[in-house]
Amino acid sequence: MLTPVVLAAALMNAAMVAASAVSAILIADDLGPALAGLPNTAGVLGTAAGAVLIGRWTARLNRAQALRFGYGLGVAGGATTVLAAVGGPITLLFAGMFLLGAGNAAALLSRYAAADLAPVSKRSRAMSTVVWASTLGAAGGPFLLAPSQSAASVAGLPAIAGPFLLALAAVFSALVASTYIRRAKPADEPQVPTATSGRPVLLAAGVMVVGQLVMVSVMTAVPVHTHLHHDGLGVLGVMLSVHTLGMFALSPLTGWWIDRSGPRAVMLTGLVGLLVVAVLVTRTGMAFTPALFLLGYAWNLCYLGGSAQLGSAALESRVESSIWAVSALATATSPWLFTLGGFPVLAAVSLALAVPLLVLVLRQRSVTTAARVSLPRT
Repeated sequence: MLTPVVLAAALMNAAMVAASAVSAILIADDLGPALAGLPNTAGVLGTAAGAVLIGRWTARLNRAQALRFGYGLGVAGGATTVLAAVGGPITLLFAGMFLLGAGNAAALLSRYAAADLAPVSKRSRAMSTVVWASTLGAAGGPFLLAPSQSAASVAGLPAIAGPFLLALAAVFSALVASTYIRRAKPADEPQVPTATSGRPVLLAAGVMVVGQLVMVSVMTAVPVHTHLHHDGLGVLGVMLSVHTLGMFALSPLTGWWIDRSGPRAVMLTGLVGLLVVAVLVTRTGMAFTPALFLLGYAWNLCYLGGSAQLGSAALESRVESSIWAVSALATATSPWLFTLGGFPVLAAVSLALAVPLLVLVLRQRSVTTAARVSLPRT
């Protein structure tokens, strides 16, 4: 039942990784290295905008059709990036990455479709399975970059077009897989009402946004840190891999924990993890790389714990949009803050954001483990 949801999300993630990796190279060669980050910024903004659109389509139609709409935008984006790579106007690349970002929003929001299709007692585990599947796309996509370049050259196309063709094929496959996503039927199990507005929802959204802000701020500074310490790309690669492992590998454990204990305990643990990371990253010794793993898992706890407490498609899409808007802000400001005072400055900002939120969540009433059961079945 969950296979089409998981497969579509993994394929979309692979498409985004492939396109993001080479779009920076294409822009660096064409417009200069200083502007190389613009395509990925367009992708982030596309994800934020796509989340809003998919939320509106979910309200008008149903979640399955809204996801197909998002993946369809991603297919248009993939085709547009191919046109840019084979000699079209370079501005097409920005438009294409924006539309691919909208497809990425569908993949992110598909975790709620998985929850709708699962029994009440296993909905958080279903969400975590979709998040875990992101590792498959993130890990598999890069291995296909070189073969795709060779295939493009054999076909008489510019080698740089290969990864974009790979992205197009992956997102088209995601669209095809999404056609098999079933519309959720009303559950036979007893359902417990939950809030769809007010303090619990605001706190859940705050936890998700702060977790994203802290993670992106720190990880944006990590490549600068390794470069200044002359550690080399090998060391950087290990750090990024360890962090990615923390983000996704333990997602099934997080889902089981939410279903067993409720989202509040998980969110609290995630916020405490962010505080611990804020201390550890200031000690750039042996504890630094393990701290990046903890940062990834603290984000995972905040992201899935907060997701489990949201109670409507409109809220889900708005929060997702906010998360990616915050990502763009954090990506832009983190290097500047790092140059002001290194990781201690970033740690101070993290503490200033996480400590008040931790206090507020501690004061929040305990919520039921069936946090999302009042979601409209779409």
